[in-house]
Amino acid sequence: MSYKIKKTFHLAYGHRLLNYNGKCENLHGHNGVVEVTLKAAELNGEKMVMDFTELGRKMKTWLDDNLDHKVILCKANPLAALLKKEGQACFLTDENPTAEILARLVFDTAAAMGLPVAKAAFWETPTSVASYRPD
Repeated sequence: MSYKIKKTFHLAYGHRLLNYNGKCENLHGHNGVVEVTLKAAELNGEKMVMDFTELGRKMKTWLDDNLDHKVILCKANPLAALLKKEGQACFLTDENPTAEILARLVFDTAAAMGLPVAKAAFWETPTSVASYRPD
């Protein structure tokens, strides 16, 4: 048995997928939603998994600094160097920045912060979501 909490964050970003035949091969933007779910077998001294304010502060700071209002591109994308040269805020990933890859990135980031993350979800649109949790 475990307790779980979930916090939701909103962000705007642009991206483009390489070696993809479809609409996402073109540079475009989204209003995305990130969900971070934490778990704990026992509650802390305040009878919480974690204070929502503390979780919000940690994740929102990282999201604001790295993904919000940024162009998210694969490092191999030829647009990356051009946009950086022009002073545009970019975040570069090792793989195509799909919703699945971004969900895993959020999960790994929360885990690296020491948060007891159970799952991360990345909503690309109001009807399209990818999530990641290790099995």
